[in-house]
Amino acid sequence: MSTRKIEVWDLPLRVFHWSLVIAVIAAYITGELGGLLTDWHGRIGIIALGLLVFRLIWGFVGSTNARFFSFFPTITRVSAYLKGGWQGHGHNPLGGLSVLALLGILTALVLTGLFANDDIAFQGPLFNLVSKDISDQLTGWHELIFNVLAVLIALHVAAIAFYLKIKKINLVTPMVTGKKNAPLEETNTVKGAGLITFLIALALSGALTWAIASGALVNYLQPPAAPPAASTQNW
Repeated sequence: MSTRKIEVWDLPLRVFHWSLVIAVIAAYITGELGGLLTDWHGRIGIIALGLLVFRLIWGFVGSTNARFFSFFPTITRVSAYLKGGWQGHGHNPLGGLSVLALLGILTALVLTGLFANDDIAFQGPLFNLVSKDISDQLTGWHELIFNVLAVLIALHVAAIAFYLKIKKINLVTPMVTGKKNAPLEETNTVKGAGLITFLIALALSGALTWAIASGALVNYLQPPAAPPAASTQNW
């Protein structure tokens, strides 16, 4: 059967994907080694936050296959896929479920990290918004959530290997090049988002990340300290 290359994933989505992969690996290494690398663990967490915020925005305004509605795993879509009746070039319904689960767990991981502490020198940028007890609890959740993430990543990699070895479908190359082989008669239905949309999404995600990392958000949310009460003692 004759085939041709069609566009599947836009450049911003591909850069996001591989940047997040690098960030997760770097966060794991710095978190495990600890010590002087703990601050770097926090910095990498901020980078991951920016990436996730961008992906959330891009999921609504990005190109066709990047948008959440295009791969949201509804019961109808999952049923059609299991019966062999689903057609598409982006995430299939089960793949979409995997993506949403990974994004959800990563978001929970990053958010708990913002409030975490190590009882020595590290405090997340939002540490001062909660009590020490709540921060300790969120630190424990942060570690637990990573274990869940590790399981999901293992399943994700196993699924990619399954598609490559059993179904002879390479899911990695399209995420690098942005293109995949499709029957010659099929048209390219992917619509790009445009440069202006990309710049706005990038600016919004950057602004929120800066507000959190710089402490500006904490300063805004924390009420000003009450002035000391005037002394009424007569001398």
